[in-house]
Amino acid sequence: MLLNRKQSGKRWHLRPDGAPKVTGQLQYLTDMTLPDMIHGRVLRSEYPHARILSIDTSEAEALEGVYAVLTSKDVPGLNRFGIATPDQPVFCEDIVRYVGDAIAAVAADSPERAALALDAIRVVYEELTPLNSTDAALAPGAPELHEHGPGNVLHRTEIKRGDVEQAIAACDHIVTETYYTPRQMHAYMETEGGLFVPDEEGRLNVYAATQHGYKDRMQLARIIGCPEEDIRVVSSPIGGSFGGKDELNVQPYGALLALRCGRPVKMHNSRKESVRAGLKRHPMKIEMQTGMSQEGIIQAHRVRITADTGAYATLGAPVLNFCTEHCLGPYAIPHVDVEGVSVYTNNGLSGEFRGFGGNQAIFAMEGQMDRLAEIMNMDPWEFRRRNMREKNDPGPLNQRILVTDGLSQVWEALDRSELWQKHQQPPADPSLPPWIKRGVGAAIAMHGAGLGYGIPDPAGGRLSLNNEGKIEVAFSYEEFGQGLIATLEIMLCDLFQCSTSDLSIIIGDTDRVPHSGSSTASRSTTMAWMALQRLQTPFRSRALTVASEMSGIPADELVTGPGGIWRKGQLPAETSEVESESGFIVSYAELATQGKAAEWIFDTKFDYPTTPDNVVGGHYLYTYAAVAAEVEVNTLTGETKLLDTRHVVAAGPVINPMGFIGQIEGGSVMALGFTLTEDAVMQDSRYVTTNLDTYLIPTIQDIHTNLEVEAIEDLPEGDAFGPRGIGEIGSVALAPAITAAIHQATGVWVNRLPVSREQLVRPLNVPLQEGVSPS
Repeated sequence: MLLNRKQSGKRWHLRPDGAPKVTGQLQYLTDMTLPDMIHGRVLRSEYPHARILSIDTSEAEALEGVYAVLTSKDVPGLNRFGIATPDQPVFCEDIVRYVGDAIAAVAADSPERAALALDAIRVVYEELTPLNSTDAALAPGAPELHEHGPGNVLHRTEIKRGDVEQAIAACDHIVTETYYTPRQMHAYMETEGGLFVPDEEGRLNVYAATQHGYKDRMQLARIIGCPEEDIRVVSSPIGGSFGGKDELNVQPYGALLALRCGRPVKMHNSRKESVRAGLKRHPMKIEMQTGMSQEGIIQAHRVRITADTGAYATLGAPVLNFCTEHCLGPYAIPHVDVEGVSVYTNNGLSGEFRGFGGNQAIFAMEGQMDRLAEIMNMDPWEFRRRNMREKNDPGPLNQRILVTDGLSQVWEALDRSELWQKHQQPPADPSLPPWIKRGVGAAIAMHGAGLGYGIPDPAGGRLSLNNEGKIEVAFSYEEFGQGLIATLEIMLCDLFQCSTSDLSIIIGDTDRVPHSGSSTASRSTTMAWMALQRLQTPFRSRALTVASEMSGIPADELVTGPGGIWRKGQLPAETSEVESESGFIVSYAELATQGKAAEWIFDTKFDYPTTPDNVVGGHYLYTYAAVAAEVEVNTLTGETKLLDTRHVVAAGPVINPMGFIGQIEGGSVMALGFTLTEDAVMQDSRYVTTNLDTYLIPTIQDIHTNLEVEAIEDLPEGDAFGPRGIGEIGSVALAPAITAAIHQATGVWVNRLPVSREQLVRPLNVPLQEGVSPS
């Protein structure tokens, strides 16, 4: 099915939060205020690596309007946080490890007074030499940044099968290349912040952006030293996250200040502070050596991955696991030798980011495929087909995965697309000046969904008929721009043939929702769908049974519908004035008065599906995508423009067409920045790019208007997992498609992102030569 803005084969559902967002009426969590609130700020290290000799807060404490000044001695519980590895100090005790490290926090009656208080804190440092690269951190004799990271290694991974050395020696053709990917900013619209409110009962209410409400509550309880139930986390709506708000950011400081002062505390990072202290995509170096037979069949693949996780772990280990799994691509390779290492440095924090290590791996692997195809003088798409895994083959880690035809389906759909045909027969355009070159490239990807085997991945939900007569659904997911609320509305309306006015959707509030896991890893849509499949039957059964008792009509002659219960075959075509129709039996509000409230509440708990093999990090569900891209390169300036793209995505049924397109569009724009412009440059472990004025995010001027999305909705008979999440799949394969297109246009092989303009510039009188690879 081809999706576009005029697509009419499916219902186009307006987002319930759409109008409030575009009119500016919607209140984000950082917009919240209270009359008696005060303002919090954090003092951060000015050095990337230093010893703290002393901290003097007396001058700041004496300032008028300052209510609290906190340091490490004021943390009542655990002075550490981190979802997977709690190694990041709330406040540094004796060592700072990056320029964003927190030293102290203040609360004052105005943001300006809080800034003055920060300036009044006197910190004496002994500056230490920063480990500003993974090479420096891994060098013999390098100072160890963490006790639990011997040799500054956070984590190692490997995949070994067959005999790579022997297989490489027997190969007819070998491609060896090293790929480099940048440190990318999430650049969300709403920077980190929130409102922290202690109540009269001694509980703390946290209104702050996160993708893990329950995980935040757990971590804050450890820091504060209180039961988790004493903390309420409200985490929606959020002005963008893309993984960047997975970890705690301002929450520990707002929570501690609010409890110390007994008043609401507002915190909101400036963009500059967000850049300095926030997470970025892991920069990686990926070395690959791939060998094939004379017939173009890949025999051996050796990979070495080095990831810079920065000063603290965050989710650096799982990101490396994911990258390791995906650096083999969707290909059947008998001999494999992969090793990965995630390294502590004194650089800025690297962590969770849309694609989760897949972007880096797929850029490298697909680059290898194009280079190998050129050696064979073979069409690169045909070369991929020749080496693709069969649908019944095990996954990259030799683990069992869910069988689908998604991989072959996306390959075939892109192969017959008009855009890919332009690659095979590049049209001549005499209207273009000779320094303008055009090319078309393509890439393919399989991308794991969920957290992977070995990581707790709980799911579930609650469906009820509330006192107001609304069908209420509750999940611990968050709405951060992905369109989750609209998708839930569509699911519920389809299940019960009701109208949106019959619904109440509760998300992102630990006091009101069950623990259904996080809004990460492209899992929310699948998990919500699976939960509702489990909940619909008991809910409908009770509703029809009670309606039958009230009306005397047999339950098997009744159905749910708009406004309440109807006779079968008499549902109205329109949902207005439904109670005036003859087939209407009883309203949901009337049903809710029958029996006890608890009798109308239905819960389910289960785990996200994972591989039955004990392969740590291995995934069971995969989404598949193929992408073609056309670019135009100005060889006088090196500027590259993306002219046209085609995304083919196999992710099961499309629940929300508008949301589906929005996710692919958004992911591809983020991938465009990853490929052509974005790099949070560091020099001597300090950000050179300190704000968005020097960080080149794609704007509307850079975004081509011709983007087509083809959705393949087929699932095998008996597939119980329904629609797959597509929040990441649109971002992972565009980079190699663009660089392949650049190669066709210019002959330059790109191995480093973002693409440097300098390597594409050629004098007018020097023709480009096929296969040119700049040093």
